[in-house]
Amino acid sequence: MQGALALMLFVPAWTLAYWQAWLYWLLSTAAALSTALYFLKRDPALMRRRLDVGAGAEPLKSQKIIQAIGGVLYAAMFIVAGIEHRMHGPQVPALAVGLADAVVAAGLALTFLVFKANTFTASTVTVEPGQRVVATGPYAVVRHPMYAASIVWFLATPFALASPWALVPAILMSITVAVRLVDEERHLRESLPGYDGYCETVRRRLIPGLW
Repeated sequence: MQGALALMLFVPAWTLAYWQAWLYWLLSTAAALSTALYFLKRDPALMRRRLDVGAGAEPLKSQKIIQAIGGVLYAAMFIVAGIEHRMHGPQVPALAVGLADAVVAAGLALTFLVFKANTFTASTVTVEPGQRVVATGPYAVVRHPMYAASIVWFLATPFALASPWALVPAILMSITVAVRLVDEERHLRESLPGYDGYCETVRRRLIPGLW
């Protein structure tokens, strides 16, 4: 995964002299490695659930389509950043890059807290035998804190990579996430006992006080 990220950044940029990409890659890699090591020791079942990723792993046809679109937009976000760097150089001041990396780190930290709160946080939309509704931690604030965390670092990523044009696929990716969660909720209401009651208790899907 991290190797693919490096290729999507540095091949389109056609240079390794892209410190913003290096900083982003190191931050992402450190988060991925530390999270994997933590949960491999404390919750290996969660890590097994996170292994099946991508459109092909989704059991629902609707989610296969959504994930296929999301995968293209995710790659485009990094490829566009690399191309813009090659053609125009960095388009965002260094201070703004640093602030954006801090927001990315906050999104990744929230993802870690979601994993701690809910061992059933799979990479695909599915309901397992014995799965229960989690309403504590981040799930007491919004119903989909994992997606909220993802959108936070999606929207910060273009600025962290000094590429305003990468904001276009990042915004489209965020919209795709919103579509995914609406479709996922339909499935959870049908298949996960207690989810309807949880929706009555925690009213907001993604943004506290708004939606």
